[in-house]
Amino acid sequence: MKSHEVDYKIGGHDIQFVEIELDPNETVIAEAGAMLYMKEGIDFIAKMGDGSEPEKGLFGKLLSAASRKITGESIFITHFTNQGNGKSQVAFAAPYPGTIIPVDLTKIGGTVIVQRDAFLCAALGTKISMHFNQKLGAGFFGGEGFILQKLQGDGNAFIHAGGTVIEHELNGETLRVDTGCIVGFQEGIDFSVQRAGNLKSMVFGGEGLFLATLQGTGKVWLQSLPISKLINQLSAGGPNSKKEDSGGLLSNFLES
Repeated sequence: MKSHEVDYKIGGHDIQFVEIELDPNETVIAEAGAMLYMKEGIDFIAKMGDGSEPEKGLFGKLLSAASRKITGESIFITHFTNQGNGKSQVAFAAPYPGTIIPVDLTKIGGTVIVQRDAFLCAALGTKISMHFNQKLGAGFFGGEGFILQKLQGDGNAFIHAGGTVIEHELNGETLRVDTGCIVGFQEGIDFSVQRAGNLKSMVFGGEGLFLATLQGTGKVWLQSLPISKLINQLSAGGPNSKKEDSGGLLSNFLES
């Protein structure tokens, strides 16, 4: 199914939103709860499916819903359609401080792989499916990055990154990254998760137990503030937080 051609503009600074302009009968799909506002003529409906395969039967839709549940997303995708006679707009907000990245899928080969919570909205015709990391064991123990989402199509998709976006263009190079800092990458980039250093570095280095390795040719998008780190920092600074040294045991370990 050919994607609808939608116009858009992105507004805001620390917490951004994207406003999509729809011609009559044009549709944009979005994560449940992402809508910020919609103008006259816009109607919406929640569906078990992204609408990229309208001929898909009930069983196929149930499988798609189940795969979205595995990735931690809602089983429903909201479809916003302009039912009016003229142009109208609908806007979607990022769920936490960060940046919205517009991705023209036609310019990157039609496919992008993203973290499971990165997808915000896209033109109707974009297919959203689950993407497993081939290196199952490493991905499982790495936590973040094991289950990813694949966005396929020939239109615009919008993904969200926490904090500042860093874009790298790899040309046969290797990039090692905190697993939570990956937003997305082009298909063809080899992605794996590896142990971070020795036991002492893993436990006390503060960089997490695992690092992601990205290798190949294509674009990679990173985020400076993953939601997991934001939550941990807010929790650590709460009224019940304790910053106590574990005493002689920790000192002896570090001196060894």
